[in-house]
Amino acid sequence: MKSMFKTIVGSAIALGSLAGAYAANPPEVSYHTNQVEGLSIFYREAGNPSRPTIVLLHGFPSSSHMYRNLIPKLAENYHVIAPDMVGFGYSDQPSAAQFSYTFDHLAQVTDALLDQLKLDHYSIYIQDYGSPVGFRLFVKHPEKIQAIITQNGNAYDEGLSPFWAEYLKPYWANKTPETEAKVRGLLSLHSTKFQYLQGFRNPAHVSPDAYTFDQLTLDKPGNQEIQLALFYDYQNNVKQYGRWHETLRKAHPAVLAVWGKNDPIFAPEGALAFKNDVPDAEIHLLDTGHFALEEDNDVIADYIQDFLNRKVH
Repeated sequence: MKSMFKTIVGSAIALGSLAGAYAANPPEVSYHTNQVEGLSIFYREAGNPSRPTIVLLHGFPSSSHMYRNLIPKLAENYHVIAPDMVGFGYSDQPSAAQFSYTFDHLAQVTDALLDQLKLDHYSIYIQDYGSPVGFRLFVKHPEKIQAIITQNGNAYDEGLSPFWAEYLKPYWANKTPETEAKVRGLLSLHSTKFQYLQGFRNPAHVSPDAYTFDQLTLDKPGNQEIQLALFYDYQNNVKQYGRWHETLRKAHPAVLAVWGKNDPIFAPEGALAFKNDVPDAEIHLLDTGHFALEEDNDVIADYIQDFLNRKVH
């Protein structure tokens, strides 16, 4: 009994030491810039490159900054890449006259970056705008995508909340100064804060650093025209939903949905709809909002770790 007790205590002390060492020395995040199409594309990287890779694709109006707390959690066991799309974060922001701001083009640049990084196989974490970019990568390279993790990254009509009928669909149907003015209002600090605070259990837990950093990008000269171009092009994402669903059925990737169910933009029905095409998709509806990582970072990290440990080798 004594020897068994010593073994158990020794193991506990060893595990505790490892946990303490990790807490004291979490995986380091490095910051890089690569040239793609003559543009500087910024990305964050962490973890051992010999391990499975997760590519984190951010949403509007954010950047890889939205993953600042998730990256160290995932990097303990995985190699993590989180780029900023053109026009967002620390990546270049050519004017709308110099660069075609479409989701096809954003995906093209992202694909080229991942090619430069020699990523032949990877999982994608998609949120908001990250979904149309990620699904274009998936349709083009289904053999490369090992798993899809969607956190309020929509791919179904069912996920489009009444927000879309109020703001975006009138703009798509009739692009006038009146419909544009209403959409332009979505670029205000008030609107950005709304995305970060609406539907959260405790908005006081959301750091103002998040929406303040995002708004700095939106307030750059010329950025409103960039965002208006992407708002207008979003209709082409909806038109491609059928193609995405077909590819899901054919390739049958592992799918995990960790979804803020109180999101005013992408409704929880959008998460449940993934089961239409991937019946064994794993769905978790969380009691939080659009930027769920701000409130449930650790919960989501645990779901991802468990899921990838079972699905990706």
